[in-house]
Amino acid sequence: METHLLASFAAVAGLLAGAAIGAAFGTLQQAALRRNEEREQNAALKSGWNLMPAAGARVAYLLLTLAAVQFICPFLFADGTKWWVSVGVVAGYGAMLYRGLRRKIAQQPAV
Repeated sequence: METHLLASFAAVAGLLAGAAIGAAFGTLQQAALRRNEEREQNAALKSGWNLMPAAGARVAYLLLTLAAVQFICPFLFADGTKWWVSVGVVAGYGAMLYRGLRRKIAQQPAV
């Protein structure tokens, strides 16, 4: 009974940690998108190659954060719990994408 309770706690903790990481990454991506949309509207972009600067750096920060969590909280990556962390990252990032999509749809004029 105790091992099932501990496994359940680890799964929930992994899901929440992953969701927090995914949401933070999604928030960073949305902020960068808004900043770049403003630059595009102000004609501050010189070429299409400058459309999403530092996107690689943000992805590297995501991977470093996941690696740091793996070393700080190794129980989140033991047995099958790592999949719950992955589901949490996808859910957190997906929620931020969905929120941004809803914002974009709300800003579009009705046809």
